[in-house]
Amino acid sequence: MIELDYLTIAFGGAIGAVLRYLVSRTINSLLPFSYIPLGTIIVNSVGSFFLSFLMFAAIEKVPLSKEAILFFGTGLLGAFTTFSTFTYETLSLIEESPARGVAYALVNLLFAFTCAYFGMILGRGKV
Repeated sequence: MIELDYLTIAFGGAIGAVLRYLVSRTINSLLPFSYIPLGTIIVNSVGSFFLSFLMFAAIEKVPLSKEAILFFGTGLLGAFTTFSTFTYETLSLIEESPARGVAYALVNLLFAFTCAYFGMILGRGKV
């Protein structure tokens, strides 16, 4: 039933968006001296880990229902991670300091891909 799919995604997305806001705000308030928005790096890295873990585990180890993938993958983790915020913050930092903006982009990508890789390894049960 297609309408139920939309509700499943929307409910997961609502939770993921609130979690992203809370985690990012908390991290940034705990580390106000940071030269880059660490909250975004953390939510993108954690989200990348869990999405890779979820999808690779679902494919290779424990089949998940379509509803679970829609809720957790598309909804919750899709809203939790934030590429649009990452690009906005990168451009803002580049305007202030090109070196800091590029460093932020590289750190964000490096952490997200590293976490996604470990999520894949754990999801496949290769540890």
